[in-house]
Amino acid sequence: MGDAHHLEPDFAHPTEEAFAQILDYYGIEWEYEPRTFVLERYENGQIAEAFCPDFYLPEQDLYVELTTVRPSLVTVKNRKVRRLRKLYPEVNIKLFKRRDVRDLMIKYGLDDQAEKILGTEAQEE
Repeated sequence: MGDAHHLEPDFAHPTEEAFAQILDYYGIEWEYEPRTFVLERYENGQIAEAFCPDFYLPEQDLYVELTTVRPSLVTVKNRKVRRLRKLYPEVNIKLFKRRDVRDLMIKYGLDDQAEKILGTEAQEE
């Protein structure tokens, strides 16, 4: 396996960048948003809804979706993950919720990044 360093993709959120740093630190190979899954099509065949998980870990054959939105807004991502599992049963996907991501960051010494996603009080600055 080559080294785990990547050209930095344009991450959609600082949490994704921090997660990539953890993966790099442990030499875990990853790809950023490598595949889009069609979840629903209109009658004319055009895509009505699609889902592009944040990361793919080829050695684990696992897609990872991170969410740091308020728990009340996680419902949409949960629904997409359930739909993906139903339509693509061969695909392994794990949803890391806000608390999971924060706990990982703290565990791996990324306390500054973790502070930014603790809650709304952290976003008032």
